[in-house]
Amino acid sequence: MDVLEHFRKARNAVTKPRGAVLFNEGENGNSMYVLIQGRADISVAGQVLESAVPGSLLGEMALVSTAPRSATVVAATECKVVPVDTKQFDLLTRESPEFARHVMSVMAKRLRHTNERLREALSSRR
Repeated sequence: MDVLEHFRKARNAVTKPRGAVLFNEGENGNSMYVLIQGRADISVAGQVLESAVPGSLLGEMALVSTAPRSATVVAATECKVVPVDTKQFDLLTRESPEFARHVMSVMAKRLRHTNERLREALSSRR
């Protein structure tokens, strides 16, 4: 699924200035964001783990789990994002199983990346 193309013309897109916090680690969340333009940094415990680019999903775990947010996302440049709330997310996953698979793929990729970083950290301690 081309998420960027799907959301590019969304009427509810908002522009966030450089340095704006989209959400903070530990907060409760009820929405995710699709990054349409710009770059956003995803950090955990103050360390940037990933720089998101257009087409990236941000905060998707908040719509899958009720646990507090696991990361902080800050606009590294001016960003245009489309917020997706729980109701819209449920509709999208019902109407487009491809979208649901894409969200799961994003989460799996981030988990694999985290596992790699953990492996590296553990091997450097030996």
